Amino acid sequence: MTRYLLISIGLLLLVACGSYPKRQGFQIEEKAALIVNPYFSDVSKDYVYKANIEVYGKTFGGLLIVKKIEESKHRVVFTTEMGNKLFDFSFENEVFTVNYILEELDKKMLINILRDDFLVFVQSPIQIENAYSKDNFHIFEAELNGKPHFYFFKNDQLLEVLRTKGSKEKVSFLFNDIERGLAKKIEITHHNIKLKINLKSIK
Repeated sequence: MTRYLLISIGLLLLVACGSYPKRQGFQIEEKAALIVNPYFSDVSKDYVYKANIEVYGKTFGGLLIVKKIEESKHRVVFTTEMGNKLFDFSFENEVFTVNYILEELDKKMLINILRDDFLVFVQSPIQIENAYSKDNFHIFEAELNGKPHFYFFKNDQLLEVLRTKGSKEKVSFLFNDIERGLAKKIEITHHNIKLKINLKSIK
């Protein structure tokens, strides 16, 4: 009886600790070396979204502007609709800089979360660890800031990115109403903390 119980516990642990691709039934494909993030990639364009950020029971509304300044440099700025800055971040190669952040949002954990979220927007090209397929999706696994991310492409369009930990989804990025390389609606949902970001393109 004890031996059976130990075997059962071992099997449960094996299933619980299984990798995300295995748990989701992904089929392994030939690995690509790099993929390109199609969004926020035009240096001649300012990407402007009406933004709603819900964090720990508080809601912040305004405009999110993402600007590719040069090949490896982006600015991400969140302002009120009256133009007052709430935060202003720079990404250049591996360096992340907080140019400004509202005192109410100036918490190290929140800054790190926002850094990781917006890195998904600006990181390109992306080094691929593994490639998979499922239900007509081509799925590419990559690491950003040491965290596994899965990029879901269908008909050459990036529709979703998932950040995972072990076999669980931690953050989902959904790209909707895609037109000429622009995702007009973007939703970022954290599944383990109370943080959600909704973006709607206005430019």
